[in-house]
Amino acid sequence: MLYAVIMAGGSGTRFWPWSRKERPKQLLKITGEDTMVKQTIDRIVTEISPNNIYIVTTSLQADGIKGELPQIPAKNIISEPFGRNTAACIGLAATIISKKDANAIMAVMTADHIIEPSDLFLKALHCAERLAVETSALVTFGIKPKEPSVNYGYIQRSKEAINYDGFLVYDAICFKEKPDHTTAEDFVQSGEYYWNSGIFVWSVKTILENIKTLMPQLALGLAKIGESVGTSDESSVISDEYEKFESVSIDCGVMEKVSNVKIVEANFRWDDVGSWLAVERLNKSDQNNNTILGKHCGINTNGSIIVGDEEHLITTINVSNMIIVSTKDVTMVCNKDNAEDIKKLTDVLKERGFNSYL
Repeated sequence: MLYAVIMAGGSGTRFWPWSRKERPKQLLKITGEDTMVKQTIDRIVTEISPNNIYIVTTSLQADGIKGELPQIPAKNIISEPFGRNTAACIGLAATIISKKDANAIMAVMTADHIIEPSDLFLKALHCAERLAVETSALVTFGIKPKEPSVNYGYIQRSKEAINYDGFLVYDAICFKEKPDHTTAEDFVQSGEYYWNSGIFVWSVKTILENIKTLMPQLALGLAKIGESVGTSDESSVISDEYEKFESVSIDCGVMEKVSNVKIVEANFRWDDVGSWLAVERLNKSDQNNNTILGKHCGINTNGSIIVGDEEHLITTINVSNMIIVSTKDVTMVCNKDNAEDIKKLTDVLKERGFNSYL
């Protein structure tokens, strides 16, 4: 049976100051009328029962997630006591699901991606599910790159493909971390690389076996957690074991080290909504190429992203190529060319004691 695991524990620092620790990117309405996590659930709930959807988040965000998603059973919202990257997150979810269904197939995705249209994504998901069942492979989705981006990891594919349920499926040759611009250009020009979507499908048995082989310390902790699932000690055991876990991504811990990885070429639109620049990709702009979320009045203002609320008027004069975000307690102004530095700014705020604004 197919289960979904939604990773929803990120802090979304690149969307500061709109995104905060207790209300991060996945709980914001960045595009459309619904929050990103609700859009994620709506995308899959026609094919996967809410009883089989699990959300892994932080203790700070758990209440917000529960309030946003009342259809998901409270016991399916898993709180991580500490952030330990995606290997621990996925291992924890796989451990809990395996106690319910040892033969489960597990689709892993994040709560902050835009994927359209839903029907194409679901067809691809079922293709990956069948592939995982029939081949015991670790399956991921490759996104055909639109440009030589330095903001994504890449996956090199084999030259030969098979047609599987109408999708092109390749063997993964290797995973590459975020490259410099020249390397990214080479990747795209070769035609052999995909953007790494961060979406995975596998059996819980296969992923736990690979963690046991490649990340034995993590596997030991997960085994102890598995013994506690459903008991009164579950929460305390998770906390004790999590504190010992290293912070390692599933890519570095497992995917880069195994040979049986299959790539399904995605035929759906995918956007990881990685920074404020995504706002202008996902929302309409005005006649001056400004993307406005909120109330704004300006003179000679163009090519900017301006975000506030309907109660607070933002005014601008002779402004171009800027990101301006106003909340009740913070105003942030940034050149669009430096959007990636917003994360660095949150680190500076932490160093200087402005933690209450994070």
